[in-house]
Amino acid sequence: MGFLARILVPVDFSERCVSAARYAKMLAEQFQAELVLLHVMAPAPVEMGVEVWRRHAAQLEQQLHQFLDGELAGIPVRRVLLEGDPAAKIVAYAHEQHADLILMPTHGFGPFRRFILGSNTAKILHDVECPVWTGAHMEEAPPGPSSPIANILCAVDLGTQSAKALSWAMELQKQFAARLILLHATLAIPAMAKGAEANWNVVVRSAAQKELELLQKQVGATGELVVEAGEPAQVISAAVSRLNADVVVIGRGSAAGGFGRLRTNAYAVIRQSACPVVSV
Repeated sequence: MGFLARILVPVDFSERCVSAARYAKMLAEQFQAELVLLHVMAPAPVEMGVEVWRRHAAQLEQQLHQFLDGELAGIPVRRVLLEGDPAAKIVAYAHEQHADLILMPTHGFGPFRRFILGSNTAKILHDVECPVWTGAHMEEAPPGPSSPIANILCAVDLGTQSAKALSWAMELQKQFAARLILLHATLAIPAMAKGAEANWNVVVRSAAQKELELLQKQVGATGELVVEAGEPAQVISAAVSRLNADVVVIGRGSAAGGFGRLRTNAYAVIRQSACPVVSV
């Protein structure tokens, strides 16, 4: 099995879902992966008759089979219709089918909705074991990738999940021949006596730099190292714009390390990033 052999794309037929599917197509073509388009319909209401429900299910199945049918021609695609709680079914299906990646939108948009992750997305991020690729959490999300991945930003907290996140980013880097930047956000400089801030900053940055170099050596990665002080989500968001990142890779499955708090800020990173985020 390859690095990305099976990509699961939950489908709700929204425009943001179309955008997510187009990113999935790009990855499937690059990694020769199978796409699984999964739609989960809600259980039948008590007042709905059996025949009406069957017609409704048949319509959804037809809609699923027509979803981006032309655009996905030539790619191995499986289309699956299930019934039940969407998040629970998606997580269970990903585990049963050994999905290597779930790729989906966040469904955040509008002046207030941009601060809120959709409930299904949040549940999946919390419960699933495989990496989750979430689309840019913006009111005007792009319709899909405009070019191949060129710049990958891997943000780590130097906890136990950091090596896994960097290894995942490396695989993406190799496949797309992309630039890889390894970023760590240190604690903001505290209030100190005059002149002490500079020394504190040098010590903390130096320690973080050494940890990043050890991490690179551990996983055999090459790329640029960036250490900046501040809240992780804000540091990462600014770096995305400054470095023209096409995707951000973060770790989400381990306790935060002594140098950072990235895991506790994972949702904030997703909300603020102007490009897709992969939570490993």
